[in-house]
Amino acid sequence: MKPVEIADGIYDVGVIDWNIRDFHGYSTHMGTSYNAFLILDEKIALIDAVKKGFEDQMMRNIAKIIDPAKIDLVVSNHTEMDHSGTLPLVMEKIGAQKPLYCSKMGSRNLSRHFPQDLNYQVVEDGGELSLGKRSLTFLETRMLHWPDSMFTFVKEDKILFSSDAFGQHYAGHEEFDDILGDSVMDHAKKYYANILLLYAPLILKLIDRVTQMGLSFNMICPDHGVLWRKDPGRIIDAYARWSKQTDLHNKAVIVYDTMWDSTHKMALAIASGLHDEGIEVRPMKLREWDRSDVMTEILEAKAVVVGSPTLNNGIFPTLADFLTYMKGLRPENKIGAAFGSFGWSGESVKILSGELEAMKFDMVEPGLKIQYVPEAEQLEKCIEFGRTIGKAIHSGKAG
Repeated sequence: MKPVEIADGIYDVGVIDWNIRDFHGYSTHMGTSYNAFLILDEKIALIDAVKKGFEDQMMRNIAKIIDPAKIDLVVSNHTEMDHSGTLPLVMEKIGAQKPLYCSKMGSRNLSRHFPQDLNYQVVEDGGELSLGKRSLTFLETRMLHWPDSMFTFVKEDKILFSSDAFGQHYAGHEEFDDILGDSVMDHAKKYYANILLLYAPLILKLIDRVTQMGLSFNMICPDHGVLWRKDPGRIIDAYARWSKQTDLHNKAVIVYDTMWDSTHKMALAIASGLHDEGIEVRPMKLREWDRSDVMTEILEAKAVVVGSPTLNNGIFPTLADFLTYMKGLRPENKIGAAFGSFGWSGESVKILSGELEAMKFDMVEPGLKIQYVPEAEQLEKCIEFGRTIGKAIHSGKAG
């Protein structure tokens, strides 16, 4: 990735990670990028850094524009290591005692990450820093998605450096949303569903705050993926819609695994019943689908139907993994249902139902369990169970 001038005197000097396929449990089939930004003014600023191992590429990008030693200051919007891992080297190259601006929590995190005695400059929420012709405004965005997170806004250019908000895990030479096209929203949706859904209430408060401040944006520059220049409001509107969790589709995601194919047969029959009711349905076997792709499908779905055989008086390990993952992301306003096959004890459906109830899903009860291999009569029960779930989706209530 070469440096790209995104506005007069402002450059993306970040790097592309073409080969990463797992980002702490999130499948990155398309790789990712670590974006960093250089602002040329009376004072030269570097906004964010990149992941350790990519420092040489970033420094070469900077060197194509200026001598890195001429950088006057660095801003760290977020201390997670994919953005801060190269900071010690950056500070060494530009001068270790040059100011490193960050939030109060950011200074604590960075000082624990790195033993170097760096010149941390703590910024206040709403604080400003003049670069000359331009000024930077800092907005604290705690828990989006770490407690240290903040945005940096260049008010003269109306450019928002948004750290991990509004990003996508996508590797490519398409620098901007209008170049990548509509598929950018698919990548952004997956990113939101698996990283930011948990913080939906805070996102809505942030959007309200930005609206009240009267801020408008010509460009939003996240630290991952492409930059939003054609219509920055599009991704803000999407975040507002996803965060409210009320504009859901007549869609059910069937999340299941199977031992000897019985639960699989049940899943497909339930899907048939849902389809009979005009419901969009996605059966997803967990050993064939990554948990983050399943969660992306669930984001805008009205119903989540989970199925597992009984194994050792419990549920299949893949279901335990996924339910733990989903619970942490706290989806809301979902209809839930459980099903499964069993040999002799049959606890799985009760366990699955209990997990969904703990997430405050509106449950279709009772769940459906079938002993051994479902035959024609039992598969018809599965189809009817699907129809019942479909009717609940249409009415908006399980009971």
